[in-house]
Amino acid sequence: MKRDYTKEMLLRTAWLKDVLAASGAFGFVFGSSGGKDSALVGILCKAACENTLGVIMPCGASINFGDDKAHALLLAKQYGIEHAEVDLTNVKSELVQTIGVDLNDQAERNVAPRLRMTTLYAIAANQGRLVVGTGNKSENYVGYFTKWGDGDYDLNPIADLTATEVHEFLEHINAPKEIWTKAPSAGLFEGQTDEAELGFSYKELDEYLLYGKEGENIEKIKKQHKNSEHKRKEIPKFKSPASILQGSALS
Repeated sequence: MKRDYTKEMLLRTAWLKDVLAASGAFGFVFGSSGGKDSALVGILCKAACENTLGVIMPCGASINFGDDKAHALLLAKQYGIEHAEVDLTNVKSELVQTIGVDLNDQAERNVAPRLRMTTLYAIAANQGRLVVGTGNKSENYVGYFTKWGDGDYDLNPIADLTATEVHEFLEHINAPKEIWTKAPSAGLFEGQTDEAELGFSYKELDEYLLYGKEGENIEKIKKQHKNSEHKRKEIPKFKSPASILQGSALS
């Protein structure tokens, strides 16, 4: 059943206001990537609080300076969202060189989301803001996010929405068409798209999450969910097994 997005808008902005009021912070900050998820987050945050800042953070890939930036600026203009730009290209390059070992592709690609997280939290701490997450339910289910990168935030108003629902929400509220019609991409390297990396479409994933429909890539989806479970679990902390303590001097 399709959501009532007029109602969803009211519920989510009210929730954002409540969380902000309880926190003692003065506003929101989010990573403005030019993509669907960050666009919806920015729109919701701005509707809930005038003091909302979107930070554009290019980090090496040329698309970050092209369509990504153009769409982030388009969003800021249409909704009156304050924006800032922090170019992390040289920071990433220097860090990778300083590490001094040849990083594999996955290790190097995860550097950018972690630098962006650090940037957002520095701004948040300096300006009394909350860092707002931009990940959706579909990405979370298969672990398509970076630990201590885009997986870290203070609150997330779209965590329960699938990628399909984010698309529908943006279309319903007349967000810029250039944003909600383009192929989903994290912009981590040239030509990168989410679905090419995942090996299946968000449509297939969302039909499974929303309706239990199992398509041809269902085993791949289930495997990625299982393999990424460590990203969703609480960090393991030492606990003494009861069997060891029983009958010992420590019991």
